[in-house]
Amino acid sequence: MSSSGERKPSRDNRTIPPYMKAVSGSLGGTMEACCLQPIDVIKTRLQLDKTGAYKGIVHCGTTVARTEGVRALWKGLTPFATHLTLKYTLRMGSNALFQGAFKDPNTGKISNQGRLMSGFGAGVLEALAIVTPFEVVKIRLQQQKGLSPELLRYKGPIHCARTIIREEGVLGLWAGAAPTVMRNGTNQAAMFTAKNGFDVLLWKKHEGDGKVLQPWQSMISGFLAGTAGPFCTGPFDVVKTRLMAQNSRGGQLKYKGMVHAIRTIYAEEGLRALWKGLLPRLMRIPPGQAIMWAVADQVIGLYERRSLHDAPL
Repeated sequence: MSSSGERKPSRDNRTIPPYMKAVSGSLGGTMEACCLQPIDVIKTRLQLDKTGAYKGIVHCGTTVARTEGVRALWKGLTPFATHLTLKYTLRMGSNALFQGAFKDPNTGKISNQGRLMSGFGAGVLEALAIVTPFEVVKIRLQQQKGLSPELLRYKGPIHCARTIIREEGVLGLWAGAAPTVMRNGTNQAAMFTAKNGFDVLLWKKHEGDGKVLQPWQSMISGFLAGTAGPFCTGPFDVVKTRLMAQNSRGGQLKYKGMVHAIRTIYAEEGLRALWKGLLPRLMRIPPGQAIMWAVADQVIGLYERRSLHDAPL
């Protein structure tokens, strides 16, 4: 056993099947949605508050809970959880498939470049298939001001989607697709590579080695990995939101596309405007990644111990 030069590669060749990665992402996304939905509700209430009724994050949360009940902080959980669950299922599963394609067939190892490309590919797929249409609807709803339903242009997610399709065509749901692709692709390239790096650096954890991280260890690695994306993708996120918020109903569009939007924002508002909203993203994304990976790593670790530890690929 000790003299075998092939024993070591067989251990490195042990790979989690893509379907297990997809399952782990699905469960992790559901847990993240349940834990972070109050933050999303508070953010939306603050964005829609035109009278100054809420003095800040804490005041908004306590006011909603006191006047509408604690359950009101989980309003909209179903679409939010559906979005995250679908997104993470596709992200984790497709990343595993891409990594399988980039792995060395002899050693089973994947280079950092392969990890970056796999993460980017997963981000592109989720951006086109799930994130863009969901976010177009979400942003159109969130930019509406006022609390009277009869005065709001969009009455809900389904009505919003139908209105966009009727007035702007099906492609209206994919407004801002280019910056969304760049944001999610870059974000997942950085996140998957950083998560693996922190697991190895902090906990000496390698995929397929049978070692299961404690939830708190996964949360630390996930939180640290989740901080990389917002810094790298700030301009893409700002441009995405601007493109998604505008509609062609009123005539000429201010922003003609991703590059034009970047140039216009830089010329009119300065360089710092391309990183607007960085703090809320840092308050949302790293904790979300911490929760998601705490669940996903336990699911993957359970599979490793039961089905993979003594079986080569």
